[in-house]
Amino acid sequence: MRTSSRHTILSLVGMLALLTFGAGTTSAQAASAASKTNPTKRAATPKLKWGPGPANLPKGARLAVVSGDPSKTGPFEIQLAFPSGYKVPPHFHPTDETVTVKSGTFLYGMGDKMDPKQMKTMKVGESGTMQANVHHYAMARGKTVVSVSAMGPFATTYVNPADDPTNKKK
Repeated sequence: MRTSSRHTILSLVGMLALLTFGAGTTSAQAASAASKTNPTKRAATPKLKWGPGPANLPKGARLAVVSGDPSKTGPFEIQLAFPSGYKVPPHFHPTDETVTVKSGTFLYGMGDKMDPKQMKTMKVGESGTMQANVHHYAMARGKTVVSVSAMGPFATTYVNPADDPTNKKK
């Protein structure tokens, strides 16, 4: 009887997973098919206005605001473009941040010191969320564009204050 109960529960869990993941795949396939048969159904991508990166990032980054305002309370999305080899020293944020790679290769690591051997790689289409207050660092391999979404106001605090570009003498 116990085995039968366990088997029933496992069967229900399996069916739930099939329905959950199967429905998602079917919906995605249907959306893809609809966009191919009717291109006007695709969401328009607005032309982004690119400018220099924010003062609290090392020079060389470029920034475009996709939606919202990172300096105000509420959700926002920005895109950052980095030249090959660009590095962001160890830092953290007061809110969670989600990064999605749009082009190039984005490397990241955790900790108070940049360690290239410990960095993980994210390629185009991959995304991940860094929890608030977790110390992390990043680097671009090749020209790289990432999308960053979070809740504002967004702030960056460097583990080593000497790494903060706003503290450097001009």
